[in-house]
Amino acid sequence: MKIFKTIEILGSVVGVVIFVILAILLVGAILPIPGNYKMLSVLSGSMEPAIHTGSVVIVTPAKDYKIGDIITFEAVGKNGIPTTHRIKEIKNTDGNVLFITKGDANNATDSREVVASGIRGKVLFSIPYLGYVFDFIRRPIGFALLIIIPALLIVWGEAKKIYIELRKSKKVKRDLL
Repeated sequence: MKIFKTIEILGSVVGVVIFVILAILLVGAILPIPGNYKMLSVLSGSMEPAIHTGSVVIVTPAKDYKIGDIITFEAVGKNGIPTTHRIKEIKNTDGNVLFITKGDANNATDSREVVASGIRGKVLFSIPYLGYVFDFIRRPIGFALLIIIPALLIVWGEAKKIYIELRKSKKVKRDLL
């Protein structure tokens, strides 16, 4: 019986830790992180093997960018999804700085040059595969599970406490009679 109690406590601690991590990810996805950091998911394999598909990248604006830096920049088109690629060349045209980028796994440079104002920031680091969790949490079903599972665990724990107290009170009544 003691083993079950230990397993139950350990499971509760692990559950709380997972819940806190997921909550931090959700907050990081929705709210700005102090220090002007952004947390973004990588949706394609264009930066393999440096950054894996499904990774989370942490980006922050930099004062200057140089060749070899991995940057995240605004997307062109209707999907609005930012792109994360490596700077291959920097051009200065009529006082405007333009960046030529390329995904590490791509054969050619990107067809569009990136203006400095379109850069969201430089990639500081990436966390492999966490983007899959990040994206799942942002969906309605993932968000619901993030709320429902902890709520059910709390209800279960409280119901168990009530049951134990009721059994104790019935035992006390029997002992008094």
